[in-house]
Amino acid sequence: MVIKVFLASSSGSTAIKKKQQDVVGFLEALKVEYAQLDIACSEENRMWMRQNVPQEKKPSNGIPLPPQIFNEEGYCGDYETFFDAKEDNAVFAFLGLPPPPGSKEADQGGIVQNGTHAEETKAENVPVDDSIEVPVEERNGNSHSDEEQAADEEELAEEDEAMEEDEDMAEVEEAEQQEEEAVEETDEVTEETQAPVEEEEEEEEQEEEDLQSEEEEEAEVQEEEEAE
Repeated sequence: MVIKVFLASSSGSTAIKKKQQDVVGFLEALKVEYAQLDIACSEENRMWMRQNVPQEKKPSNGIPLPPQIFNEEGYCGDYETFFDAKEDNAVFAFLGLPPPPGSKEADQGGIVQNGTHAEETKAENVPVDDSIEVPVEERNGNSHSDEEQAADEEELAEEDEAMEEDEDMAEVEEAEQQEEEAVEETDEVTEETQAPVEEEEEEEEQEEEDLQSEEEEEAEVQEEEEAE
């Protein structure tokens, strides 16, 4: 089984870069084999990630932010879920991998399925005291504010738009190049066609000159004969 980490190498968001480095660095520390799939350089990777992130895990605008983590075709979760699993010593369960023998996770037997912790399920059944003020970040289960989330989503949308513009520009340049090549081929064919015509015209002119010379010579001979 291959763990797939979808990330954006050219993201201008410091928060996204930090999250991506956190995920990749932790997987390397655990010696987990994984593959990095860049959505900034590959339209195929970007579309696959968007289509395979569950709808309930997508933000309001429908565009999931990197990093997103998969086990083969199965969705593991986003950074927030990964962070929670790391805090709970349940990363291998989060990834759908058996924990190494003797590890804390193997002893705890933590279970994470489809990006949801067992602890989260238990917490849903615990009554909440509405009189206690809870920060927005904690209520939403996010490690950063709604403003930062919106800014990241807007930036990713701008990157998508820029990538689409680059693709359109590349198509236009390719079409222009093909048109130039077609014009050059037409010019070459025209030159090749004109060359025999010009040769024929030169031959005809030469024949006319030769004929005229012969006529002049005959006229001179006739004049000489008449003079005699």
